[in-house]
Amino acid sequence: MKLLCVALLLATAAAFTSPSVFRKPISVQSNEENGVSHRTRQATIVQDGKANAIRDRIKTVQNTKKITMAMKLVAAAKVRRAQDAVLATRPFSETLQSVFGGLIARLGNEVIDLPLLTQREVKKVTICCITGDRGLCGGYNAFMIKKAEARFKELKESGVDCDFVLVGKKGITYFSRRKYPIRKKFETGQNPTSKQALQISEELLNTFLSGDSDAIELMYTKFVSLIASAPSVRTLVPFSASEVTAKGDEVFELTTSSGGFAVERKELQVAEPQDFPNDMIFEQDPVQIVNSILPLYLNGQVLRCLQESVASELAARMQSMQSASDNAGDLAKKLSLEYNRARQAAVTQEILEIVSGAQALEG
Repeated sequence: MKLLCVALLLATAAAFTSPSVFRKPISVQSNEENGVSHRTRQATIVQDGKANAIRDRIKTVQNTKKITMAMKLVAAAKVRRAQDAVLATRPFSETLQSVFGGLIARLGNEVIDLPLLTQREVKKVTICCITGDRGLCGGYNAFMIKKAEARFKELKESGVDCDFVLVGKKGITYFSRRKYPIRKKFETGQNPTSKQALQISEELLNTFLSGDSDAIELMYTKFVSLIASAPSVRTLVPFSASEVTAKGDEVFELTTSSGGFAVERKELQVAEPQDFPNDMIFEQDPVQIVNSILPLYLNGQVLRCLQESVASELAARMQSMQSASDNAGDLAKKLSLEYNRARQAAVTQEILEIVSGAQALEG
């Protein structure tokens, strides 16, 4: 019976051992002629196949959680970089808006006959659709693609011809496979530059000024917060003088709150129109100056929309990776419970075998 009690105690202790401990060094002391020596050997706790499979799966899930958390932190760092890029473009945008407002005020009620400000009968529309280059960002790309398809269908049903200027690999791949009319394709990556924005704006300007399209619509994802973004549509060309001079702006700043990431939004007032004295003589006609400023304004708007779309994509990736990490943590807990039950069942079976053997020897 003493042997039976010792066996029961050992089996019970093994059942409550931590899952990460499977091999224990055991020190064995032996006396030799030259003195006392110590040697260490490894004692292995034997597990059944089911417990080993669950243990391996727990390790895999934990490694996946580490990867998704690292991807979240990388996306957060890139959001901060996108935030700095938006702030860096603000002085130029404010100066441009101020000069444009001052020129419009100087012209007064004079009729401005400029191609970029002329409204035409809309027979054809070019849609500039901005998507991401990569996945693992939730429904960011899917929402924009669905909205672009819906807008294309709406224009077609209204009898208006339509084609696409695509920015981003996801949109290019989707619309190319489905044989949509595509005028031009661009790839900007996750760090759009003014040079890339200039290429896109020049293509849109040439399309409108050549008469190939009567209006240019821009579809991008507006950055709302780290957990929300809104696919938006705006008419980019032709311009409205009142919109250029009266439209404010807003910037976002990535901060921390209660141990997590948060976003603070700040609305910026409209830039005050620059005051040009009445006796100021312009070397060029003010109308020509306005005509030169409008392409710069378009380039700035395209760059701003590219940056905001990138920020929305990175925020969606942060949220997606956070959800993946939470799910991995929950799955690891469930697997740990299942693993402990499997080990407990194996130990119980061993105890029953020991008791049955002891009873057979006593009988």
